[in-house]
Amino acid sequence: MDSAEYERKIAHRFAAFDQDGNGYIDRADFNDAAARLLTEFGTKARCDRGQSLYSGAEAFWQGMAGIADVDGDQRVSRQEFVGGAVKRLRDSPERFAEIARPFLRAALAVAAGTDPEGTGPVSAPVDRVERALRVLGAEDDLARLAARSLDTDQDGRIAETEAVAAFSAYFTVIEPDA
Repeated sequence: MDSAEYERKIAHRFAAFDQDGNGYIDRADFNDAAARLLTEFGTKARCDRGQSLYSGAEAFWQGMAGIADVDGDQRVSRQEFVGGAVKRLRDSPERFAEIARPFLRAALAVAAGTDPEGTGPVSAPVDRVERALRVLGAEDDLARLAARSLDTDQDGRIAETEAVAAFSAYFTVIEPDA
């Protein structure tokens, strides 16, 4: 796939982050996503899970801004997102995975109703991850398909490692059209 095709496809991924549709990714998009997840799963913002989710959202935002906010205005335009993805993430998807990990870990814990700060791995049932994906903007059919495909070991749960790997691949590795 040529660079122009990669840029076109990665630009489409921008909308997943621009939760309010204002044409920019900013801290509010990450906080809004966290708030919607907490509401969906009946989790208080001031409990450990809620605080972990907001902390993960902030870490994700800071990582995203560090990668893509070229002009330092505390928001990432579509052009900056594409440029950041193409220049920094395409060759280093593990970097993107690491900035997303705290948020994804906390989101799985909220969906599962478990402690994200525990020592063991975090995972959530497939149906609850499907709900989370819908809350974050995925259409019903896509949320269902994505949640089921994330369960790579077919145990009925989506583990942090499965979620982080898939999330990173979705935003950094663009497959050619069939």
